[in-house]
Amino acid sequence: MRRNRRRRRRKTVLFTYGIEEESKKMRIIKEITIWAVEILLVIFLAYLVVAYGIEKTTVVGGSMEPILSNNDKILINKLLYRFTSPKRFDIIVFKPEGKEHSYYTIKRVVGLPGEKVQIKDGSVYINGEKLEEKVEVSSIVNEGLADELVTLDEDEYFVLGDNRNNSEDSRFANVGNVTKEEIVGKAWIRLHPFEIVNWVTKGKNTDVKKETE
Repeated sequence: MRRNRRRRRRKTVLFTYGIEEESKKMRIIKEITIWAVEILLVIFLAYLVVAYGIEKTTVVGGSMEPILSNNDKILINKLLYRFTSPKRFDIIVFKPEGKEHSYYTIKRVVGLPGEKVQIKDGSVYINGEKLEEKVEVSSIVNEGLADELVTLDEDEYFVLGDNRNNSEDSRFANVGNVTKEEIVGKAWIRLHPFEIVNWVTKGKNTDVKKETE
């Protein structure tokens, strides 16, 4: 009987030990699974941020001087225009369809969908009214396509560089009017020196100034 009791005790101990070992294995597997899910979630969120939220790019050329200069690093707000449309004087980032270069183009919105744009006497006119610029710009020397009236479709924007006489923009056929679909997002932050890119457009409400005779 004593021998049977010892055997039973030994079996009970082995059984208990087996359960504990199995429980440890399950805990380890659970911890590894949670860890893997957390890593995948971080990767997924990072993908969403890059694909739909924020993207970093480098300014190419001096067409937006003095606000942005060649090689400036900026962040693009790619989420904003999913909920709203670009406004006049927004600095936008876009990539025209059919362009061979891989870099983004950065310009300021001047004309909005449905408007009529023309450049004459060195100034921009919207629907026959002289545009009151929000930043200091030079008188335009080359009117390009806008020497005649340009009528924008319902999804098109007319854009210009702030450095008006050193900019390829909507005045020229290789850029033309920019469609909503081509817009990547709004230029948001210049990283160095740090600055909110569109700050100069705030606090002013007048868009156009009537032409004086």
